[in-house]
Amino acid sequence: MSLLRRLYRGERRSTSLVGAGSDSVSLALVVITIVSLFTRGLNLGIDFKGGVAWEVPAETLTIDDVASVLQDNKLDVSTAKIQELNGADGKRIRAQVGDQPAEVRTSVQNSLASKAKVDAQDVSVSAVSSSWGRSITEKAVRALIVFFILVSIFISFRFEWKMAVSAILAMVHDVLLSVGVYSVTGFSVTPATVIAFLTILGFSLYDTIVVFDKVHDNTKRLSASRASYGDVVNVSMNQVLMRSLNTSLAAVLPVLSLLVLGAGVLGVVSLQDFALALLVGLLLGAYSSIYIATPILAVLKEREAKYQSRAGQLSLGEDMLKLFGVQRADAETSRSAGAESPRATVTTDATSVASALTHPPRPRKKRRR
Repeated sequence: MSLLRRLYRGERRSTSLVGAGSDSVSLALVVITIVSLFTRGLNLGIDFKGGVAWEVPAETLTIDDVASVLQDNKLDVSTAKIQELNGADGKRIRAQVGDQPAEVRTSVQNSLASKAKVDAQDVSVSAVSSSWGRSITEKAVRALIVFFILVSIFISFRFEWKMAVSAILAMVHDVLLSVGVYSVTGFSVTPATVIAFLTILGFSLYDTIVVFDKVHDNTKRLSASRASYGDVVNVSMNQVLMRSLNTSLAAVLPVLSLLVLGAGVLGVVSLQDFALALLVGLLLGAYSSIYIATPILAVLKEREAKYQSRAGQLSLGEDMLKLFGVQRADAETSRSAGAESPRATVTTDATSVASALTHPPRPRKKRRR
């Protein structure tokens, strides 16, 4: 049987998905994220740290021209963010700097208008205070905490608390590494980025619930086989691996279209922040649901007395196929029982009816001689 066919049938038996070196990879990425956050920090957008942004028509203007205008007004160009935007109203250049007095805003606006040979009213100016940015940050953190609490309650009610802990740790892993990507690359963090982060948490949770549902089902089916919980998790992940990959691929393709075509080719930079965060989160969510959440669940469950004696045991090769054989046998038995149950019910009902309508024969009377 080919590898692709075994993947789609969930019978990839040569290696284990539990403890497949994912803990070392994730630990290394987390360390890189923490170091980057302490050394580089995050490139917070104007909505979070406050500042001023100018947008000017750029039919005859270049980014270097805008940078020279900022320098002439004694603004630090090295900390400024200058972007070229493409939209329905033509090409525009946007420059963002820290908070500035009103006279500086007006001076830069007039200088940009003069440089671009347009009216001053054609140069838009937007200013955001740092207090408003702090308010957005607090609301985002509050929403994240509420989301984690509700998810924990739902998973504990639907499955068990150990699955809830595993799912929460996987989502924290996703958020932390997503923030790390923005810290390492220096991409700007905007409100659209925060919205995308909350969106990808929902996707990551969905993928994790799919795996946990299969684990929960196989725990019942393999309870009589004396299999370790690592075997239950490994078999379950093999069965849903291609489903998770296909779902992730179907979600990543339109996001790539937004990022490459929308932001890259068409120049709609407003889509870049949202699409980039979605792309990073979708990839991390697919990874964590298989390589983070379920291995953590296996570690927690193997501490139970029921599985403690078999902790660390993993069935590979033909031994894994035997576990699949047990499941297929259970499925065939269930289908057979389901198919025969109506017939059995009829027979039983017929027997009971016959016994109710008949009675033993009466003893014959002895004839008198």
